Amino acid sequence: MLLFRSEEHIDRWCATWRLPRGAAFTLDHCWRLAQVWYGTPRTAPDWRRRTLEETQAVFAELGFVGEFWDLQ
Repeated sequence: MLLFRSEEHIDRWCATWRLPRGAAFTLDHCWRLAQVWYGTPRTAPDWRRRTLEETQAVFAELGFVGEFWDLQ
């Protein structure tokens, strides 16, 4: 994950390094994903790995949609 100041900064960075642009999201979005993703500690008795479908649903619920976020 890389942090950028603006959309323009992302575009300049990609052009400089000749790399395609990936997904971009705000720190707020990242924080919301982290809260859901790590909300249940792995040491909890009821913890289990999410299925592919459950993971895709988490992404969609938080607005992480598009080709980059498509796991299938």
